[in-house]
Amino acid sequence: MEYISIFLDSLMSLSNAMAPYILFGLLFAGVLHEVVPESLVTKHLGKESISSVLKATLFGVPLPVCSCGVIPLATSIKKSGASRGATLSFLISTPITGVDSILATYGMFGWIFTFYRVFTSMVIAVIAGVLTNIFDKEEEIVKPKFSLSSDNSATASCCSTSSCCSSSSEKTKFSMKRAIKYAFVTLLGDIAKPLFWGLVIGALISSFIPQNLSDILIEYSWLSYIIAIAIAVPMYVCATASLPIAAALMLSGVSAGAAFVFLSAGPATNTVTIGVVKKMLGKRSMIIYLSSIVFGSVIFGLSLDYLFSSLNINPKSLLHAEENGGIISIASSMILWIGIFYFMSVSSFKRAKA
Repeated sequence: MEYISIFLDSLMSLSNAMAPYILFGLLFAGVLHEVVPESLVTKHLGKESISSVLKATLFGVPLPVCSCGVIPLATSIKKSGASRGATLSFLISTPITGVDSILATYGMFGWIFTFYRVFTSMVIAVIAGVLTNIFDKEEEIVKPKFSLSSDNSATASCCSTSSCCSSSSEKTKFSMKRAIKYAFVTLLGDIAKPLFWGLVIGALISSFIPQNLSDILIEYSWLSYIIAIAIAVPMYVCATASLPIAAALMLSGVSAGAAFVFLSAGPATNTVTIGVVKKMLGKRSMIIYLSSIVFGSVIFGLSLDYLFSSLNINPKSLLHAEENGGIISIASSMILWIGIFYFMSVSSFKRAKA
């Protein structure tokens, strides 16, 4: 019973800290989805230039799309004439951030960490796009052999609903009802399962990680980087669901830089996306894609540790998780958990019925 109590306290602490920002971020994402049609994103990205890469990166930053849900959207952009570099930049910047993830990051880690995460994700995406346009422009573009519908089937393994991987037509009139539905039905349904496991894993790490392992990770910080990369690259975890895991790692002794590596590389990659990038853009672009994310995340992670060390900042002091949340935090946490359990139950029922 003691272990269960410790686990539940850690889980409550994490969810209370994140829930208000996740809910507000979902609402903002729904409004953004109504205001900015996806068809707009498919324009302006055709030339193999730095400007197209920058536009693709900026387009991708606020969009609340996971690393699997971005695949059909990126495919649409590519088929509409976007360059390889622009497509790759969009594939990297989109899943790492998103308005819901940005606000949740602020709620958990504060504004310094949030700004650093957004800025570095843009830098990594731009570098990958520029390198692709330079070193992969001479080859003939490999047309994807799969249709948009096959993308949806490929992403079914990590998107809980098909709406995560769907594209919508251009809206002619703003509808708050559609925005709320997209936010708390489509998006929340998409992230319910990964968010559940992210919170559970984060609570388990912060509650039960052996103290001697924490001491080892503190003494040999390079080991935590290797562990973060080994877990982050093949694993599917959305940007928001990765936050409680990263927070728990920091509380357990992992450096802020290593936690940042997980936050950066985890949402940007997974086995499905890696395979699709290879098929859609070719082997050389896939190598640039992976190496840019891995080396970029590690370099910026080391830089973050150096920054905190030089400024004499204790990274744990940035964490906002508290034992007892306020009324808004507790109410938001309850609403979030109700939504998580509802959509997970619906998903389980549909699988059982099929």
